[in-house]
Amino acid sequence: LTTHPTLTSNIKFMNFYPFNDIETISPRPMLFITGDKAHSKEFSEDAYRLAGEPKELYYVKDAGHVDLYDRTAFIPWDKLIEFFRKNL
Repeated sequence: LTTHPTLTSNIKFMNFYPFNDIETISPRPMLFITGDKAHSKEFSEDAYRLAGEPKELYYVKDAGHVDLYDRTAFIPWDKLIEFFRKNL
């Protein structure tokens, strides 16, 4: 463990639900990126479904969950650049 959680931080973490109030982010644009082979893609799909507009869900072909952390060949740079140029 490198984060050294405390007893009180564990409780807060276990009770954290990231989709609470996700619709309140709207009308700010959201881009969800997931690998089409990621075991976690259902979380991105759920977040996308719950989010307000504008929103976009982008699948990276042949990528798993961890592939999108540091395997730069999988990171969709063009999609990120397009999103930030349009929305910043």
